[in-house]
Amino acid sequence: MLTTGSALVECEGVRFAYGPIQVLTDLSLSVGQGELFGLLGPNGSGKSTVVRLLSRVLSPCRGIIRFSGKDLREYRREELARQIAVVPQETHVELPFSVLEVVLMGRAPHLKGFGFERARDLAVAYRAMEQTGVRTLAARKIHELSGGERQRVMLARAFAQEPRLLLLDEPTAFLDIKHQVEVYDVVKELCRREGLTVVAALHDINLAALYCDRVGLLRAGRLFCCGTPEEVFTDSNIETVYETEVHVGLNQSTGTIYVLPLAAAHRSRQVQHESVPRLTI
Repeated sequence: MLTTGSALVECEGVRFAYGPIQVLTDLSLSVGQGELFGLLGPNGSGKSTVVRLLSRVLSPCRGIIRFSGKDLREYRREELARQIAVVPQETHVELPFSVLEVVLMGRAPHLKGFGFERARDLAVAYRAMEQTGVRTLAARKIHELSGGERQRVMLARAFAQEPRLLLLDEPTAFLDIKHQVEVYDVVKELCRREGLTVVAALHDINLAALYCDRVGLLRAGRLFCCGTPEEVFTDSNIETVYETEVHVGLNQSTGTIYVLPLAAAHRSRQVQHESVPRLTI
């Protein structure tokens, strides 16, 4: 089992704007090797932009992003393709490739020139499909699959890439509960066993609390707070960032916290949450 070591990813004073619209302001954070780091925040807070910056799809207006201690801009594209994999919210495949063909695309950075896949490439692809539960779909055309099945195929393609850093942008948004936990079980195991580093932008606070080693809360393009889920997901932090009242409790089965939104009938700004004992389930 590998443990989190020195920082693999560092953002220092990063700013980014889409034209006149400032999206990120003075973002500074670091993610250690083997860590599963969650980025959370309301819509428009900058989560997806951070993922695009870390994958070098975008470049910061100011500040620096380091990968393995080196300025991200100094890497050649082919170097990054062998070390960083990305799973976006949605991926469109125009041609009618089979599932196996799509997953094998993850091996492309490891092939020389126009080389064909070798036995090991096929073995890695099949293992990735097993891990994401799409092995039985190998011969199916990607266009024949449901949205959730396609997303698991894209995860398999990323796993087949054998990256050092995996960037996830709401990867389980279209998956049911069963497949959500299965995906994060696999991701967490790869972090523990192989030292894979993961930065995941996600909305589900409870999934983040269950799986992430550390989390960062973004608010209007700034890092509001960062730490373990227990440190970050407090009543006051969640209510400030998301501007809604919540109940934070402890799940005795997992030892992790959970966060429940409160309907209008149960909201009361007059009640001091600190004086209300946390329930357990």
